[in-house]
Amino acid sequence: MVHIRFEGRSYDVSESQLGLTANMNDNIIKQRLAQHFDVQLNRFESYVIDRRPSGDLIVRPEAVYG
Repeated sequence: MVHIRFEGRSYDVSESQLGLTANMNDNIIKQRLAQHFDVQLNRFESYVIDRRPSGDLIVRPEAVYG
């Protein structure tokens, strides 16, 4: 499962819906997300991809503190 936080909303999407496999790097995942949401790739430029021990992915904006 891929949990995505994009533009203030949360989405849960299966890897197969995005065409993802376990060995894909962050850049390819961001490309697939941009295609899925029909937006430019640069919209995901500052996003972080957390890989959970369960195999799930969490895609979120980079946290800025202070």
